[in-house]
Amino acid sequence: MLPQKTVNGITFNLRHTMLLVSNLERTVDFYTRLLGMDIQRRRDIPEQSERVRYVGYGNEDDGPSLELIESPKNRGNPAPWTGHVALYVSDCYKLCETLKAEGVEFVSGPAPNRPGSRDIYAFIKDPDGYVLELTERHKKT
Repeated sequence: MLPQKTVNGITFNLRHTMLLVSNLERTVDFYTRLLGMDIQRRRDIPEQSERVRYVGYGNEDDGPSLELIESPKNRGNPAPWTGHVALYVSDCYKLCETLKAEGVEFVSGPAPNRPGSRDIYAFIKDPDGYVLELTERHKKT
C-alpha cells in the first residue's frame, strides 16, 4: 500500500507525474528496459492521435507512476495541465468544495473523467502556478 495521509476525513497519496514525450516507444523502452519499470496501463485516443502509457514498479494502484503522453496537438502549444503531478484523494468533490472556499484556482473539474465513470478529477494550481491533478479513482470490480 502507498504511503498515505488522512486530513479532515480525506485520504491522500501521490498517484503519478505526467510527462509529455516526443516518441512513446523510445521513452517506454528507456523506462522499462533500462530502468526496470513495468507498463501498468495503456490508454490511446485514436481520434486525437494521442497515446498514453503509465509505467512504474508493480501495479499502478500500489505505487506512484509516470504518465507518458505522446500527442501531436500538445507539441507546439502544450495544454495547461502538461507536466502535472497527480494526487489521489478519497473524496474529490468534498476536497474541491474546501479548496474553492479557500480561493484555490481551478483549471478544470471537478467532474467524472469519462461519461458514466465513478472516477472523478479536478485540475488546480498551487500558489506558484504549478498544476496539480486531484484524482478520485475507483478500482474496477
